[in-house]
Amino acid sequence: MDRDWEQRSDALWADFNAAPDTWDEEEFRARVGDLADELGPGHPVAAFERACAWDSTGHSDRAVPLYREALQLGIDGIRRRRSVIQMSSSLRNTGHADESVRLLTEERAQGSDELDDAVVATLALALTSVGREREAVSLAVGALAKHLPRYQRSMANYARLLVEPDED
Repeated sequence: MDRDWEQRSDALWADFNAAPDTWDEEEFRARVGDLADELGPGHPVAAFERACAWDSTGHSDRAVPLYREALQLGIDGIRRRRSVIQMSSSLRNTGHADESVRLLTEERAQGSDELDDAVVATLALALTSVGREREAVSLAVGALAKHLPRYQRSMANYARLLVEPDED
């Protein structure tokens, strides 16, 4: 992959994200596929891009195997983390919330980056799907707390107390 490829891919995704309802889904996936084909067979980014295209057009079931392929092929960097987040979301959407919870719980133990809150938000959704709503709210409030202009400490404590009752 070179800078030109990245720019063309970014431009296609920007156009799609600006007005997704104006795109023909098959045309969009074909254009993503054409870009992915440029990377050659067995390229992890090609599998990831195809997965994203299926996911973005409402086909989580078609996206999951492609995310798995990207991960198996050794996708790295921010795309690796995006693969885990997006695959976990798709797994939840297709009735596999337990696997989603497992993957995202493992992902939280990985190094920190700008996608930490996305991991937590997706995990919170998956937790609600497996009946662990208090834990989900705790995670969501805890993640939100650090972004508040005030009440960060109070909200962080409330989040903790949802899952670890205060012992008085």
